[in-house]
Amino acid sequence: MAIQMGYGLYQEQRMKMVMTPELRQAIQILQFSASDLWQYIIEQMTENPVLELPDLEAERLNLDKWLNYLQEMPVSRRRGGYRQEQKESVFEPYAAGSGTLAEELEAQLFEFDLTPAKRKICHYLIYNLDERGYLDVDAVHVCKRFHISEKRFEECLEVIQAMEPAGVGARSLSECLEIQLKRMDHPNPLAIEIARHHLEDVADGKWRKMEQALGAGMEELQAAVDEIKKCNPRPGRGYDTGAPTQYVYPDVYVEKVNDEYVVVMNESDTPQLTVNHYYQQLIRSRGQIGEEVEQYLKNWLQSALWLIKGIEQRRDTVFRVAEAIVTRQKEFFEKGVDYLKPLTLKTIAEEVGLHESTVSRATQHKYMQTPKGLFPFRYFFPSGLATKSGENLSQETVKKKIKQFISGEDKKDPLSDQKIADLLCGEGIRISRRTVAKYRDEMGIVSSARRKRFL
Repeated sequence: MAIQMGYGLYQEQRMKMVMTPELRQAIQILQFSASDLWQYIIEQMTENPVLELPDLEAERLNLDKWLNYLQEMPVSRRRGGYRQEQKESVFEPYAAGSGTLAEELEAQLFEFDLTPAKRKICHYLIYNLDERGYLDVDAVHVCKRFHISEKRFEECLEVIQAMEPAGVGARSLSECLEIQLKRMDHPNPLAIEIARHHLEDVADGKWRKMEQALGAGMEELQAAVDEIKKCNPRPGRGYDTGAPTQYVYPDVYVEKVNDEYVVVMNESDTPQLTVNHYYQQLIRSRGQIGEEVEQYLKNWLQSALWLIKGIEQRRDTVFRVAEAIVTRQKEFFEKGVDYLKPLTLKTIAEEVGLHESTVSRATQHKYMQTPKGLFPFRYFFPSGLATKSGENLSQETVKKKIKQFISGEDKKDPLSDQKIADLLCGEGIRISRRTVAKYRDEMGIVSSARRKRFL
């Protein structure tokens, strides 16, 4: 039977959800962090002529009044009303943030008596160090670039490696540790040998293998490894990398008032936009402007209203979600992390009458300043483990218990993951060995084999 194909017009009714530009913008605004929202608003104000921040001129005039007041104030009053001799400050002078690692090393380069050619090579090496302080360029490449021998390259590299911080200019972790070990007052030859050839064995806890290879006792090996642990594997850490600093601004504040915790929106970082008064008057005087100008202003006005409405919806949603979180986690604010309860987005969504996806967006990149410190919203949504009594404990509570067990263990016979699981089960917490291992890794705690000590 042949298949026939043809054209035709048909009508059918179908229901589907269409995301309008207004809804898309509202969703985008909701998931912005406070700093990202400010950046987005600045971009919109650059494009939209009818948008403005209110009372900016009044604030400027108020500031001018204060400046004039300070200028007219007598000098003695500006200094606090005292005319006694200036006393030496009891505070240490404030040190500005350190510069980049390259700038620090370049300053040290002048302390060495070098030929112009050698200084040029050292300068090149300094600016090819990565953020760890390691040399991030191949020796062959440097030799070809400057037409020098490998011996001359090593001489220049020795200059860099003689600088501070110790370990800078190394080409590997092993070399970095070796440089630092050799600079100690009493270098340990065994520690240097381990740094050169047995770092992987230390990481894997292969003590017997090192004992046989090096002909040293366990106590000697442990002492040598302890020396290695005093070294800094990333000597370039702590210097300015040139990347812009990322600041975190709280979206809400939680304050205790009369034994109750109250949520207050951070209005200083939540902009209050308005429509420019001049353009409002133009739109109202329809007969005095042409249709094209009127339509142009109406389009921008509609865009501005969508943005203002989206910001207000964001403020309302974040406030409601924060209030629900504080109510659910009241014991945490009273007693600490041990009382942080398991909580899901679905629970909060049902409580505030919103969709779970909306709550998810409302908790992304948002922060809460509390009497216990600054926390991201997502911190208050830990998954939980069931206890024999039917209660649920948060991951943070279980992790804290695991950390307590490990801190109190016998270092010569550390607790295995299974033993920790058994101890938790003895306290009524149902947990498997694999879950203990997972939580231990998340806390950055090594396995029992690597925690074992012989001293």
